[in-house]
Amino acid sequence: MPDDSPSAADGGRPLRVAVVGAGPAGIYTAEALTRRAPVPVTVDLIDRLPTPFGLVRHGIAPDHLKMRAIRETLHRALDDPGVRFVGNVEVGTDITLEDLRAHVDAVVYTYGAALDRPLSIDGEDLTGSLAATDLVAWYCGHPDADRARVEAALAGVRRAVVVGVGNVALDVARVLARTPEELEPTDMPQHVLDGLAAKRVEEVTVLGRRGPAQASFTTKELDELAELADATVLVDPADLPGEDEPPPADRLVARNVDVLREYATHTAEPGRTRVRLRFYRRPVRLLGADRVTGLEVERTTVDAEGRAVGTGEYEVLPTDLVVRSVGYRGQGLPGLPVDQRSGTVPNEDGRVLRDGAPSAGEYVAGWIKRGPTGVVGTNKHDARETVAALLADAEAGVIAPHGDRDDLVQTLRARGAEPVLLEDWRAIDAAEVALGATRGRARTTMHERESLLAAVRAAAGR
Repeated sequence: MPDDSPSAADGGRPLRVAVVGAGPAGIYTAEALTRRAPVPVTVDLIDRLPTPFGLVRHGIAPDHLKMRAIRETLHRALDDPGVRFVGNVEVGTDITLEDLRAHVDAVVYTYGAALDRPLSIDGEDLTGSLAATDLVAWYCGHPDADRARVEAALAGVRRAVVVGVGNVALDVARVLARTPEELEPTDMPQHVLDGLAAKRVEEVTVLGRRGPAQASFTTKELDELAELADATVLVDPADLPGEDEPPPADRLVARNVDVLREYATHTAEPGRTRVRLRFYRRPVRLLGADRVTGLEVERTTVDAEGRAVGTGEYEVLPTDLVVRSVGYRGQGLPGLPVDQRSGTVPNEDGRVLRDGAPSAGEYVAGWIKRGPTGVVGTNKHDARETVAALLADAEAGVIAPHGDRDDLVQTLRARGAEPVLLEDWRAIDAAEVALGATRGRARTTMHERESLLAAVRAAAGR
C-alpha cells in the first residue's frame, strides 16, 4: 500500500508493521494497530494460505454456523485502508524472516499453534489413529489436509473414541454423530459431506484422563450435544460427584456438572447413536494389526495436585477410530526461537526474547505467545497487550520509521511468488458462494490451493 500519510515520529512515512498470521489474533492485532495507535501505522497482514481468518475458517467446526459467522466481524478489519491482506505467502519459503524485517519496522508473529500433541503410546501410528488437527483440517477444507489418510481412517467406522475433554474433542464427537441431513446446510467441501454420509457411527466415546472438574470444555459446547438429531448422550453416574457432595466452587464446573447429571439420566435408545462421556480413564495402547481395533485404557484417580494417577485397573474399548485431542503446540519459523516445552515463542508482554533479552521490533500475539488457551475473543485482549508494548517501544524510539523500504508485494512478485490480496480473496469468496448455490447452500468451501488460486486468476482475467 502507498506510504503517503505522515508519521508523527519523523514527519515522513507511517510506521510499517508486518503481522504474520491472518487468523483472529492477527486480525485483532492489525485492528488495534490501525485504530488505537497515536501515530499513523500501516499493516501487511501475511498468511501462508490464500484465505484469511485462520481457525475461524479452518478450526471452528462447520456445524457451528453462528460461531463461524464471526468472520464477518473480522472482515471489517480487513476493509481498513491501513491494512493490506497478503495471502499465499510463506515466511521462510517465499521470503526469509531477515528479508521481511528489512521491509518493515516491526513484525508481530500471530501464526498460532498448529501441531498436535501425541499420546506417545503403542499403536498410535496404526490406520484409524488420527490427531484431531488432521480430522478438523479435513472436515473444514484446509488445503493442507491429508485427505487420503483421513478417509482411510474413517472407512467402515462404526465406533470411535475421542481422547480429550476440551471443546475440540466435543466438536469432533458432534460431527461424527451428526446425520447427513444435519451436515448438509454447512459449508463443508462436498467430498467431506459424502465421506461423512457414507459412515454410520453407532457409538462415540469421549474419554477424559481426569474428572469433570478438570475438563476444559465449555457448558455451551456440552449443551449442544443434546441437540443432536439422532444421538443420545450418556454419562455414568459413578463418574460424577455424589449428590451429597458440596457443589463445585468454580461456577463453570458447577454448570458442567449439572448438564452431565442430566445426561446421566439418559438411557441408550435402539437405532440412535450413543455419545458416551467417560472420565477417569487414560489411554494405554492402541490395539490392532493393520488398523485400530481397540483402545486399552486404565482407570485413574486424581491426586491432591490434580494429576491423573493410574489404579492398575484396565479395560479394552472396542473401536475402529481413535482421535487424539490433547492439546496443540507451536513451531518456530526459520530464524525465530520457540520453547520446545511450551510450544511458544519466548516473550515478555508480547516482546520476543532472544537470549533472554527483548529483540527490538519483534512481537508475538495469540497462541504462539501464550499457548493454546482461551476462545476466539481471548485474542482481542491478548493482541491489545502486544500492541501496547509495540506502541510504547515506538514512543520510546526503540522502533521507528527509518528510510524508504521496497514495497513487500512488489518484491514478492518479482521473486515469482503469487500474493493474494483482499480483492483476490473477494474473488475466492464469490466463487465459494457460487459453488454452494449449485447445491442450495450458502457456501461450499474450496479445499484445494490450486482451485483457490484459479478463482483469483479467473477474476483477474489471467
